[in-house]
Amino acid sequence: MKHLKYKGYYGTVEYSTEDKVLHGKIVGINDLVTYESEHASDIEKEFKASVDDYIETCKQLGKEPNKAYSGTFNVRLKPTLHKEAVRIAEINHINLNDLVSSAVAYIVSNEDTFTLIGKSTSHQSVAVR
Repeated sequence: MKHLKYKGYYGTVEYSTEDKVLHGKIVGINDLVTYESEHASDIEKEFKASVDDYIETCKQLGKEPNKAYSGTFNVRLKPTLHKEAVRIAEINHINLNDLVSSAVAYIVSNEDTFTLIGKSTSHQSVAVR
C-alpha cells in the first residue's frame, strides 16, 4: 500500500520505531490532520475517521476543506539537468514549462510505475519500476 484513499482524500502511513505506532497525515489540504494506530489493521479506519471529522469540521466552520492550487510553482534542478531539459524542449519546439508540465502529467497518470529516489527536498529523482 503506497497511500490511503477515501472520499477523494489521500493519506500517508509511516511507522514510528520510537513510539511503536503507525501514523500519517491527510495530504493536499490547508490544515494539518493526523491519525495513528498501534495496529496495522486499524490505520485505515483511523484515516477514514479523520477524513470524516475534517470534512464535518470544515462544514461547521463554513470553510473549504480542499487546498487551492494556482498552477504555478518553482522547480529547482541541478544545472546539468536544467541544461538537458532546455535542450530537449528546444529540440521538440516547446518551452520549458510545457516540458515540465508534460513530465508531471506523465508521472501523475502513471503513478503506480514510479518510485521517488532519495530524500533530498531540492533534488529528488524519479525512476521507473
